[in-house]
Amino acid sequence: MIELDVLTAGEALVVLAAETPGALEHVERFRRFSAGAELNVAIGLARLGLRVGYLSRVGDDTFGRFLLAQMEREGLSRELVGVDPARSTGFMLKSLASDGSDPRIDYYRRGSAASAMDATVLAAAGAIGARHVHLTGILPALSAGCRELAFDLAETARMQGRRVSFDPNLRPGLWPSRDEMVATVNALAARSDVVLPGLSEGRLLTGRDSAQDIAAFYLDLGAGAVVVKLGAEGAFCADRDGLRALEPGVPVRDVVDTVGAGDGFAVGVISGLLEGLDLRAATRRANAIGARMLRFPGDSDGLPTRRELDDLAD
Repeated sequence: MIELDVLTAGEALVVLAAETPGALEHVERFRRFSAGAELNVAIGLARLGLRVGYLSRVGDDTFGRFLLAQMEREGLSRELVGVDPARSTGFMLKSLASDGSDPRIDYYRRGSAASAMDATVLAAAGAIGARHVHLTGILPALSAGCRELAFDLAETARMQGRRVSFDPNLRPGLWPSRDEMVATVNALAARSDVVLPGLSEGRLLTGRDSAQDIAAFYLDLGAGAVVVKLGAEGAFCADRDGLRALEPGVPVRDVVDTVGAGDGFAVGVISGLLEGLDLRAATRRANAIGARMLRFPGDSDGLPTRRELDDLAD
């Protein structure tokens, strides 16, 4: 039995991040980082001392070996990461946005090793016990098999009385249609205990405008708690016990890179709840980590260690 605090699953990617601003086709120098929303969350939680399992596959190639080394360095178990000799590891190119806006990202992930996963990887991984399972809307978008895996993870965890968190993390380009994306993501949210939409995501998924109404939609769907990310304004949190609260954001003067801030936010909520914080305190931690992420270039560079987290709270 592999005993964990948190289990997550997804596609690990290599990101080649531009070192200079401008169109990607004109950039000559890039820095290499690990990427992937679920991997970012796994790394962030491991840095805080939690036992984290990351279920994935990489190719038997240079990028795959780089990612495996990164996972090992961050303290993630290699037992749950398969190596597929017939498929490649996905990667992406990311521009440098010097004005604080979202960078352009070009993905090269079609037919990747991770996209070939399905529910059988759970059986292959053996018995796994985790107090918390974290999922995003990216995994079910990769393939029919990955969709099966995502729903199986959520349903199994709920049957076992484990907490499930879900970040929609919408990637419209990975879905055959908007309607299928909305239906699938909301069906997975309905099987989750804590839902973490961004405001624009929530509007698209629910047809509702305000953070309060988006939260109400997911509470009615069956979630126990909802935290709606509001960017610089902070986050609105709500639960089935009647909590409704806006937690203000943390000001950031010099934004280096917006990618990964939402994953840092998820690290704050998940770690806070696992450590016994109430939802408001967990949301405050999430705001602080999300803001910290904006000051670093890599997708996971800004994720704090325990000592750095304590400094944020001072």
